[in-house]
Amino acid sequence: MASVRPSAAVPGPAPVPVPAPGRADGEIHVIVGPMFAGKTTALLRRVKSELTGGRNVAIIKSSKDTRYATDSVVTHDGMKFPCWVLSDLSSFRQEFGDDAYEKLDVIAIDEAQFFEDLYDFCSTIADRDGKIVIVAGLDGDYLRRSFGSVLDVIPLADTVTKLTARCELCGGKAFFTLRKTQETRTELIGGADIYMPVCRQHYVNGQTDADAAEILMKSGIRTDFFLEAASEV
Repeated sequence: MASVRPSAAVPGPAPVPVPAPGRADGEIHVIVGPMFAGKTTALLRRVKSELTGGRNVAIIKSSKDTRYATDSVVTHDGMKFPCWVLSDLSSFRQEFGDDAYEKLDVIAIDEAQFFEDLYDFCSTIADRDGKIVIVAGLDGDYLRRSFGSVLDVIPLADTVTKLTARCELCGGKAFFTLRKTQETRTELIGGADIYMPVCRQHYVNGQTDADAAEILMKSGIRTDFFLEAASEV
């Protein structure tokens, strides 16, 4: 009688990695929008909520952003919160300290478009270390192109919030950032002196409307007629 050889075992699916024992699943939440859309305000609101819930939180911002303070995250309307100021995210754990890092529950990152290592950092601390990451930054530059690595993080995210501002020329919803100067560098840090939030129509119309509004305001001529006309175009 012929012997029957046992068949080779069929390999099963690869095991799904699980968080280390005693740690909650990590999360990534992304907040994007044009300038003056309230991204930092939304970030700080979420931070306050996490603190109220008893979680340990650290905030990081780029060392490139020195507009309002060098050691705090500050909104355009003056709300502020102390933070860690770094040139790259990979140095955070060393700067913060291993013991303190292990006790952290939430890491919030403001002006995230300035960090080249954003994707790897978010992936590591959420997937491996089981922490909550809140990312706030511009999704596009003044040319409406992807800015930094913020959009790269979206496939990793649990939630994505797209905020809008108020168009300075017509009062409608502003989805884009218009640069008022002729400077062509992608990274040109500034505030209302350099940028304005605009709707699609006034972005496409471009610099013409911005220049006209500035000329009228400097001349002392009433600008409400211009703004009303611009909103009807």
